[in-house]
Amino acid sequence: MPPRAAYVHAPFCRHRCGYCNFTVIAGRDDLFARYLAALTLELERLPDDSEVDTLFFGGGTPTHFDPAVLEELLRLVQARLPLAPGGELSVEANPIDLTPEKTELLARHGVNRISMGMQSFNARKLAVLERDHRADDIFQAYERVRATTRSISLDLIFAAPGETLADWQADLRQAIALQPDHISTYGLTYEQGAAFWGRRERGELASAEEELEALMYEAALDELTAAGYEHYEVSNFARPGHRCRHNETYWLGREYFALGPGAARYVDGWRESNHRSVLTWMRRLEAGESPVVDRERLPPEERARERLVFGLRRLEGIDRHAFAAETGYTIEALGEVALADFLQHRLLEIVDDQLRLTRAGLLVSDSLWPSFLE
Repeated sequence: MPPRAAYVHAPFCRHRCGYCNFTVIAGRDDLFARYLAALTLELERLPDDSEVDTLFFGGGTPTHFDPAVLEELLRLVQARLPLAPGGELSVEANPIDLTPEKTELLARHGVNRISMGMQSFNARKLAVLERDHRADDIFQAYERVRATTRSISLDLIFAAPGETLADWQADLRQAIALQPDHISTYGLTYEQGAAFWGRRERGELASAEEELEALMYEAALDELTAAGYEHYEVSNFARPGHRCRHNETYWLGREYFALGPGAARYVDGWRESNHRSVLTWMRRLEAGESPVVDRERLPPEERARERLVFGLRRLEGIDRHAFAAETGYTIEALGEVALADFLQHRLLEIVDDQLRLTRAGLLVSDSLWPSFLE
């Protein structure tokens, strides 16, 4: 069965934020038309009848496109990847891009989920994160989108340089007051290759203390669940019926299409990644060549280990019997010593044959995964 999910990467931004290490190109709006032409060539490589249940436009900033370009992007992708009835069509958006014209355009083309990368309402924190919007821009964009879109998600970053626990709690409470359908919370990371990495190495920025970052994460758990949000994945919270169905494709180990520079796909048991350079991705497609730079078929055991780690990110955890039936491996066979250790230290628990993270495990989840992947 072909994948029922697809991701399209739009790499353009007005400005590359200092913490960003994604495939992004800033200040090259002159490449819009060439990008669309190359994407059309990549879409033609897909099998016919590629109907999907979820379609996600990420970036970069898809809403950075001029209205005419954005409309053409939505049109040409949906012509090749039609959305099934009841499907989820998500677009990542920057608050200042959500003008009345673009908001109406998105709704007209069937976009029913907006993921707004607003990160904070705090002016000082927004400046530190090098964001180009203010709190007022968020409120105005939210009001417009709320009138036209079924589901709105807000992205929030915590543990920014100089941020206090009180600052973070204020961000959480302001987000809750808007009553979005979904909220994602991410601790700021310093990725090698991003500007913030170099600034931290030079002593210009300081990472938040681990204890403070843990308190901030726990504040998110407490504030959001108390407000009626279901904590369904390590970093994600949703009102009933508003989980991100597209991202659950990844966490459940299902296959998916992906297009655009740097995009990674999983189709017919093969994992492939496109070239991260926007220009190289374009040139390869223009020359009739494949944009793929890495390709591998994971052995069954490696697929099972990956399935285990992604599945444990979901708060529901993993049904041990279903996992063994699906992968051919028991969880014990993949990491008996690590599993026993994590259960003993109450980082994992088994409830009704579901293996899942405890609250203590949530706080250190990233440090657990290597033990299951080795």
